[in-house]
Amino acid sequence: MAHHVAADVCVLGAGITGVSAAIEAAKLGKRVVLVDALPVLGGQMVNSLIGLFCGVFGNGPDYRQLTHGIFDGIFRDLARTNDLHFNHRHTITVNYDEVALGRWVENAVLAHDVQVITNASLTSVSRDERIHSLRLATRFGEVSVAASGFVDASGDASLAWEAGLPCHLPEREIYGSQQVVVEDLGDGRAPEPADLSARLAARAEEFGLIRRDGLAFFFPGRGTAVLNMTHIEAPLDPVDASRAQLRGKAQADRVVAFLRDEYPQVFGRARVRTYGFPGRRQTRWIKAVHQLTADEIRAGTRFPDSVARTSWPIELHDRPEGYVWEPFGPDHVHYVPLRSLLPPDVHNLVVAGRCADGDAAALSSIRVMGPCAAMGAGAAHALDLAGTGSLHEVDHEALAARLAENLDG
Repeated sequence: MAHHVAADVCVLGAGITGVSAAIEAAKLGKRVVLVDALPVLGGQMVNSLIGLFCGVFGNGPDYRQLTHGIFDGIFRDLARTNDLHFNHRHTITVNYDEVALGRWVENAVLAHDVQVITNASLTSVSRDERIHSLRLATRFGEVSVAASGFVDASGDASLAWEAGLPCHLPEREIYGSQQVVVEDLGDGRAPEPADLSARLAARAEEFGLIRRDGLAFFFPGRGTAVLNMTHIEAPLDPVDASRAQLRGKAQADRVVAFLRDEYPQVFGRARVRTYGFPGRRQTRWIKAVHQLTADEIRAGTRFPDSVARTSWPIELHDRPEGYVWEPFGPDHVHYVPLRSLLPPDVHNLVVAGRCADGDAAALSSIRVMGPCAAMGAGAAHALDLAGTGSLHEVDHEALAARLAENLDG
């Protein structure tokens, strides 16, 4: 017999988008259920060892903070324990300790009285013009969750797909990454990104590496670094996905061997502390009312129903050996409209985060954590404004007023 749970808002996916949506909805006085297939919260930002907040700040020299909300709390609390490091380059990216961040997420969810269901795989969706409930399989039995509004923050548009709503699949492979944290680093000077990529390109074939460039994110004073130097396929087929995970770890091992050989002063004694879960960038996303385009990204189009903004470059990992990197100027900002989060055939579902609707290049710029968190907050406020009505009829001026900190500040 299924266990039945009722809520005002049900959020599927406990990564940065889902946690942001859940906390924001709870602040609005909603009863919130947060569901994830993993046994722990945090999604890819914690469990795939991404190690770096991207897209939260604008470009230099001003470096404006473009997304607030959940990040204000994270930055405040993790700074107190020295679990953050801010990097000032073309924009500000932020190293974080994944263990500290994971505990922050768990404590924040508890503090806001969000009900959590982990180890839960979506098996079916009840809907007509509205989503009514989800059915979940857990190792402890079935659970059904009924709610007035839903947020699909699964990353793979799992709720929308299971509900029979139209989705996009990549026309070509968009590669994910097998991240690892390495420790016992030496006192030598960390390699510059250009030098690292040049040496990797020269010796990749020798070490059996697929990707010919890559990045190492060093955490100052800790003797650790997160390695983002692999490309792994991100299939939706369960058998192929399992195989890709094993191949990804083998790639990561070969990366460590290359670094030990090429940079012995820094990596000579390096060993893997943790392998992250497979990182997935772009897999399956919805067909929404509006598909955000690369031209709109480049033009910085501000929409009446904007819910998020970022200045992150177009970063399209559509080739095994490397990726497209198209940065923007110092004053550039681009936006994500609510319409790109709304399937046309339902009235109470927001699909937010990396499964929002954009062409492949546009999506590659808005799938990073800054705008994803903003989309989560926007989803919570849009559902609150819609009430028992339709998300397609939300007052855009009222929504913009609520999200002013993430749109105008």
